Amino acid sequence: MSGPQGAQLRMAIASVHRICPEFKPAQVLRRSGRSVLLVGTAGRTTAVAKCLLDHSPVWTERFRHEIASYRAFVRHRPPVRAPRLIAADPENCVLVIERMPGRAAALARHPAEAPPRADIRTAVGAVHRLNSWRPPAGMFGAPLDYAPRIARYHELGLFTDRDLGDLQKLLHGLAIGKQGMSQFCHGDALLSNVLLSPAGPVLVDWEHAGWYLPGYDLATLWAVLGDAPAERKRISRLAQDPGPAARDAFLVNLMLVLTREIRMYETAVQRALRETTAPGAAPASAQARTGPPAGEEQRLLLRRLHDDCAMARRAVRAAVGTR
Repeated sequence: MSGPQGAQLRMAIASVHRICPEFKPAQVLRRSGRSVLLVGTAGRTTAVAKCLLDHSPVWTERFRHEIASYRAFVRHRPPVRAPRLIAADPENCVLVIERMPGRAAALARHPAEAPPRADIRTAVGAVHRLNSWRPPAGMFGAPLDYAPRIARYHELGLFTDRDLGDLQKLLHGLAIGKQGMSQFCHGDALLSNVLLSPAGPVLVDWEHAGWYLPGYDLATLWAVLGDAPAERKRISRLAQDPGPAARDAFLVNLMLVLTREIRMYETAVQRALRETTAPGAAPASAQARTGPPAGEEQRLLLRRLHDDCAMARRAVRAAVGTR
């Protein structure tokens, strides 16, 4: 609790106590430059307090969206288990929820080894049940604006001219905004956001929840299961079985999700390369003796993501050809 980080932690605890005086912190569950998670108790309930540390507009908006999601669940429960809201302060970005028992279906965003098939199917089943939910109108917005996102990726050189044209054709055919062409999604359906417990799966981290084109959550799961080809095929069938429109929506989502992941990991690889070539970094021979060079896992993952994106691109072109 000493030093600058300790002062930051004390401020976070004080913010929690303003909205939940009975909260007793026990340990820091997770800490980053963006937020801190504290586990403790609130009365007889085991609770988790989440405090935003980076109050830049984008993170503030996401945090408030997560609070709004938990508040909506108080009135209308989704068809999957979610933590119960205990207290919240949207102004100062503080959230206290019950701590749910269970283990994460995967600890990493992209698991190096595929989790057990039963765990994957439990996670996919929970997400699929959520996607069939139709909460009352006005409770949730649309976190992803598809046309501007596609145009942005084209401006950044992540989409070719043909990609831009093909995806715009699919979007036009899907008639965004019409009844039936939207689906409620978690918005960040990573295996690490699915807790497995004897009482059933629990979904956490709802900061991206809202209405998307059908198949967004399934596209996210497909993207992170590179070492589970059989489960990928099952997810693809599940997403595309409703018909051509569902297929096109899934492919648009898949292109956006994979491109986002490529952009994220390219940045990570570039950062790792700068660190290994910085003055004072260990020479290459020393790195070889101590294991893979910094960023090697990211580079391997990036190669797989590019292969996946090429496959999705071919599927998009085939879909456009059937119109």
